[in-house]
Order: sequence, then structure tokens, then C-alpha cells
Amino acid sequence: MKHHLGAGLAILALAAALTGCGNSTGTTPAASSPAGGGSTSAAGTSSGTLSTSPSATSAASSQASSAVEIKTASSPEGSIVVDAKGMSLYFFTKDTKDSGSSACTGSCLVQWPPLTTTSGSPTAEGVTGKLGTITTPDGKKQVTLNGMPLYYFAKDTKPGDILGQGVGGVWYLSDPSGAMVKAAPAQGY
Repeated sequence: MKHHLGAGLAILALAAALTGCGNSTGTTPAASSPAGGGSTSAAGTSSGTLSTSPSATSAASSQASSAVEIKTASSPEGSIVVDAKGMSLYFFTKDTKDSGSSACTGSCLVQWPPLTTTSGSPTAEGVTGKLGTITTPDGKKQVTLNGMPLYYFAKDTKPGDILGQGVGGVWYLSDPSGAMVKAAPAQGY
């Protein structure tokens, strides 16, 4: 009997440990998305310092949510469009507005992953341009702003980074209305 009681208590203790013993904060961990094209979720608009720090690797993961997917933030380039975690989003000048496709394919997508969503209607706060989606070659939904696909830059590793601004003279941030923020090209890229 002692042997069975001991095994039962061990199983109960293991089950309690696996369920977290009720120490849950009530939130479900979410994957970061920036450089890899996952959509993100968070509520609120930011106009100052941003606080999360997802890496380019974690940015490749995707997450579904019905919360705000893009918003605005202050940057040295003015008010720009970012994802819910504060990661900067870019336009590619080689894309054609309202074409329903992206000109960034193959190896381009390694450095410039798309912002994707599982929602049919992406949501935003502070962004006045028209949101939509296009279907990527792998069947995901890439978020568009005023008919132009949105991308991350793999070298942006934390909120507030804008290292992709002006790269190659073809990658630019977006302002809240969905216009490209054209400025001097980024140095050293």
C-alpha cells in the first residue's frame, strides 16, 4: 500500500508541476514576430519609447490575434508605422500598389520578411491608411497599407530600430497615412 501511495503522490506532484501549480498570470505566452513575418498583437498606441525586444530569429514565428496588429511610434524619422511590439515596418518601392503580390521573393524575404496575419481584416491604432492583405506564395496573408505590402528588416532587432530606412534606395518606413517616409539612406548597408 505504501508503494502505491508514494507513486500516486509522485504523479500528483508531477501533474501539479506541469500545470504550473496555479501560478499562471492568466496570459498565454505569445511568439515574437518582427523580422520573420508573424503578425503580432497588443493594444494601444505608442508615441515614445517602446519596450519589448524580440530577436530577428524569434521574429520569424507567427502568432494569431484579434488585437491591434499595427500602430504608430515616434522615431528620428517622425511618426512611423510599427507592429504591436514596436518593430518598424517598411515598404519596398519595387512593389506595385494594389497588384495583389509582392516583388520581394526568394532571398529577399530572408532580409525583408513580410508582416503576416491570420485575420481577414488587420487592425490598427493611429494608422489612417487603408489596411488589407495579399496572399503570399506559401499561402499566408501579408498585411498591406494603402495597397502596398509591409515588411520587417532582419537587422532591426529591437523596438525603435530603423536600420532598414533607405536601404538600397528602395526600402522606406511608412507614416501613419501610409505614405513612404523618404529620407537619407541608412549608412553602411
